Amino acid sequence: MAIKELSIKTAEGVTLPPHRDCLSGKPSRRLGQGIELPFSWKAGLLFFLSGAGLIFYFRYERARMERKRIAEAAKGVGKPKVGGVFDLVDQDGKPFTQEEMKGKFALVYFGFTHCPDICPEELDKMAKMIDIVKETSGDVMRPIFITCDPARDTPAVVKSYLAEFHPAMIGLTGAWENIKAVCKAYRVYFSTPPNVKPGQDYLVDHSIYFYLMDPEGDFVEAIGRQHSASRAGKIITEHIGDWKGKLDRS
Repeated sequence: MAIKELSIKTAEGVTLPPHRDCLSGKPSRRLGQGIELPFSWKAGLLFFLSGAGLIFYFRYERARMERKRIAEAAKGVGKPKVGGVFDLVDQDGKPFTQEEMKGKFALVYFGFTHCPDICPEELDKMAKMIDIVKETSGDVMRPIFITCDPARDTPAVVKSYLAEFHPAMIGLTGAWENIKAVCKAYRVYFSTPPNVKPGQDYLVDHSIYFYLMDPEGDFVEAIGRQHSASRAGKIITEHIGDWKGKLDRS
């Protein structure tokens, strides 16, 4: 149906021509005669997705910067606040120093094999963390157990003990002075009862944390008992994802 063109007459008696579209020269449509609005559902969807994407990006960046802040603060000025030089032996009796930790991330836990409950619980959690990290990031982390009870925890005892939890765990022990030095370097508190007689059973009081170290041997973050295995695994994989340096995946 053709649109009827209407002329407009002003108060002065001047007749104006029908209004035409500036581009086509055709008569323009009046309201109610099928005006096409510029906003469509596609534009609305695009606007929504763009907004959601920006929100996700800013949240991701905020979390990444917070992890970076934690890692940088942990390094401190000059000498690292946590970690350092040590000289121990592994569960096979081979020398193991801080140099063997480098190249991969390291997850370090201090405990003792005669621990009745807390250490087994935490090592069970550590085993789950190892599997989570390997599944999401590959073979990029060394899980390390360091005893606080070298008098009883010989390499053979440590090896037999860790075999119950996960085959990837590396157990470290050594002379009393060397254990004392590594605990001091990692700011680990531990205490044994005084005047213990040979063969007498006793407990060792110690700090309960997992210490995450980066491939250069610097401290990244401490993971406590309040973290579940899944949450701890997520924290570790996020730090791995943030790492920009060399990383041994073999």
